[in-house]
Amino acid sequence: MSAKSDIELRVTTPPSGDTNIQKSLHTIGGSVNDDEQLQRLGKRPLLNRGFGFMSILGLSCSALLSWEGILVTSISGLLNGGPAGVIWGFLINWVGTISVSTAMGELASMAPTAGGQYHWVAMMAPESCSTFLAYMTAWMTTLAWQALAVTVGYIIATMLQGIIVLTNPTYVPEAWHTVLIIWVGMLFAVVVNSTTSRAIAKLEGLILILHLAGFFGVLVPMVYFAPHNDPATVFTTFFNEGGWSTQTLSFFVGFPVIAGSLLGADCAVHMSEEIQSAAIVVPRALLFTILINGSLAFAMAIALMFCLSDVEGALGAAETMFYPFLQIFYTSVRSTTGACIMACVVFIMAVASSVGVYASASRMLWSFSRDRGLPFDRYLVKLTRNSLPVNAILTTLAITVLLSLIVLGSAIALNALLSLAIAALFSSYLLVCSLLLWRRTTGAFQPHYAASDVITSGNLAWGPWKLPEPLGIVNNVVACLYSILLLFWSFWPQTTPTTPENANWSVLVWGAVVIFSIVWYVVRARHYFKGPIKEI
Repeated sequence: MSAKSDIELRVTTPPSGDTNIQKSLHTIGGSVNDDEQLQRLGKRPLLNRGFGFMSILGLSCSALLSWEGILVTSISGLLNGGPAGVIWGFLINWVGTISVSTAMGELASMAPTAGGQYHWVAMMAPESCSTFLAYMTAWMTTLAWQALAVTVGYIIATMLQGIIVLTNPTYVPEAWHTVLIIWVGMLFAVVVNSTTSRAIAKLEGLILILHLAGFFGVLVPMVYFAPHNDPATVFTTFFNEGGWSTQTLSFFVGFPVIAGSLLGADCAVHMSEEIQSAAIVVPRALLFTILINGSLAFAMAIALMFCLSDVEGALGAAETMFYPFLQIFYTSVRSTTGACIMACVVFIMAVASSVGVYASASRMLWSFSRDRGLPFDRYLVKLTRNSLPVNAILTTLAITVLLSLIVLGSAIALNALLSLAIAALFSSYLLVCSLLLWRRTTGAFQPHYAASDVITSGNLAWGPWKLPEPLGIVNNVVACLYSILLLFWSFWPQTTPTTPENANWSVLVWGAVVIFSIVWYVVRARHYFKGPIKEI
């Protein structure tokens, strides 16, 4: 059997009257259409479908952490870009992320699997290189979500340390303190993710309410009590604190870190096999997540820049409290208690975000292992009696423990981790969007037909959700251009001249993973990894 036929998307119809086989192909909470569509992708339904639209929207919104995230990532935007750089940089990133998410939504509607990007690459890539490209895409997506997992842990740890400094200025944060807090904080995500999917779904509905209520709980007192800058200061003032030769160069150096507040929009994709009516719900969740979170984050960015009355104090707070927004909260309400309450809202949402990020990271790890793409795949692919990939969750924790050691040697760990996540994630996005553009412009996709029994890589069919042409092609081009832009600038250091202490080491980790995955593929993986395995 050829490598291409190994990824054929086919339904295996049980013999008539064999009700036992038919019953085994349906999961708890999954409709006939959900399970049949997964079977058309060659996969057995194994995970319980406990998520509806609102619960997966809550998980995606909390994982994205946008309005909270812009408070965290604003430091790099302020240093390289200033207030205007934060505002316009976020707006460009928001438009670009909407474009990428829309393209992802079209593919998720066609093939809603936990593998996401690498499964789509296997379907759309030329036969001569589809297996290798799928393998590399899977590695990049896995790396991205593992990097996001440790990034959320770092944000939780440093934010807690910043709040402590705000209340007790004599406290001196140490790097090893940060590492230990990361480990403890991520244990919470592991414990929650080790419960049932239905329990997580109920929790995420509550988190969505907290996410929206917390936004107003922080925004209103900050805007009401703080002195305000004039519009010219907010929308036209640029900084170049990184020492770059031009203001334009400085803006683009700070540009990718601002995009960090929009990372994780594809969270719903990797939960597809646990979502009811996934072909419709996943694309909607992707777009609603980025529209809701983007709107809240854009409003928060504007409010934050208007309330930035003490620029020097805010930039100085980055050295003592990690994040300028803590100082902005304090200067706004003129109360340590009030500032701490506002900061605790952001902290609680960061902790909640770890649940969604760990869920997606572990599912991506599990999916890649299911297709025998990772070392120790037989261990990673095991499920509990509650149909949860606990081994993959624990492995994600172990990887977090290892990656968190970057904090001990880097003065700009957050930038390095975000850059690593951006580079890995947008490597996969760029390949997926490029192949989608090629396939749709060559007429490879057939109209959606729900009753089809066979879909092969040479006979692709749209899902029930897609953009009409030529809007789909235009959006695809924008998504590719944005991915290239972000990928290029993600490896740049934040300041010049560059030293080992302030270098962007993400390129080293990204390159090491690329080299290791290529070597592993040549030495071993090419003998058994044939793309997404047909299980039925």
